[in-house]
Amino acid sequence: MRHEETVFSGFGGQGVLFAGQLLSYTGMAEGLHVTWIPSYGPEMRGGTANCTVIVSEEEIGAPVVRHPSAAVVFNSPSMEKYESLVKPGGLLLVNSSLIEAKSRRDDIRVVYVPASYLAAEMGNVRMANMILLGAFVELTGLVSLETVMAQLDEHLSQRQRKWLEPNYECLRKGTALVRAAA
Repeated sequence: MRHEETVFSGFGGQGVLFAGQLLSYTGMAEGLHVTWIPSYGPEMRGGTANCTVIVSEEEIGAPVVRHPSAAVVFNSPSMEKYESLVKPGGLLLVNSSLIEAKSRRDDIRVVYVPASYLAAEMGNVRMANMILLGAFVELTGLVSLETVMAQLDEHLSQRQRKWLEPNYECLRKGTALVRAAA
């Protein structure tokens, strides 16, 4: 059964909320039950930002998640906060470009992806969110990459349309990176 309770967490401006929202749209497009709860500090850029996304084949009883089955952490404060909260057997996906610390847990799957570095190489460091989302999709099999890409096309603002193809490339890069490491 497909069911994942995921926290995406980082600084404002890293696309954390958009990555979670895109996963939510994708789950809905695939006929799944979804909740998306954003949380962010008062700062526009550089403050904290996170969201909790539940995607499930079954109805979701409550949107509150104390111990997520997966955490996608974009920065060190997020690693410090969420590493210990991931359920045993869960997934911790780490942006190793900005997080030097290694997980001390041996009861979860930890995957390190240099997302910010790769996104900068691909033309815009702000696309690290798509690299991490692509990696997450490949690691969990929760939704299809094709549906993620279709939802990106549908929900990317007119102002950001020039980034559609580069974002597709970043999604594919994240997927390929973890596939090659397996």
